[in-house]
Amino acid sequence: MRLFIAIELPEETKRELGRLRMDIPGARQVPADQIHLTLSFLGEVDEAALEQLTGQLTRITLSEIEIHFSGTGCFPDRRRPRVLWIGLEPNPRLNALAALVREAVLACGIPLEERPFSPHITLARIKLPSPGMCDAFLDRGKKLRLPALRVREFTIFQSRLTTQGAVHIPLRSFPLSAAGVSGQR
Repeated sequence: MRLFIAIELPEETKRELGRLRMDIPGARQVPADQIHLTLSFLGEVDEAALEQLTGQLTRITLSEIEIHFSGTGCFPDRRRPRVLWIGLEPNPRLNALAALVREAVLACGIPLEERPFSPHITLARIKLPSPGMCDAFLDRGKKLRLPALRVREFTIFQSRLTTQGAVHIPLRSFPLSAAGVSGQR
């Protein structure tokens, strides 16, 4: 199974993020129901490793986290945009959650991507990038004001590839403690 671990966003937040959608030639928008905050992409994982990973993830103890959105951007850069995203303000607690997830994955012998955790939410992918094509998107992001988001759980998702794009299926969620919101701005 092709898997990833992410934070599911509330429907209201997904609708708000939908306001950033623009008609950009060659861009494929992430469907609103598929928008999420990836903590770790795992790739292909067998059933035995998934079972072991589930056990490791249940051991994560962390209190709820409050996150704040902060502008838009693109990867790898503005001259060759391939991914359009909205960013998050730096948050040590969110980074701690991502690190704990990473440790759990590695404890199961599942290889991870080399890239460090970079908190963002992908909104579109561009097949044939050209300079300046995402300027309006980046400008629109400067005006967007989203309320803070309280993270209460994270989820393992299966990603099934289809001709229409990936379909994300939640397999299991792991609650964070409600013993107080831990968010730093």
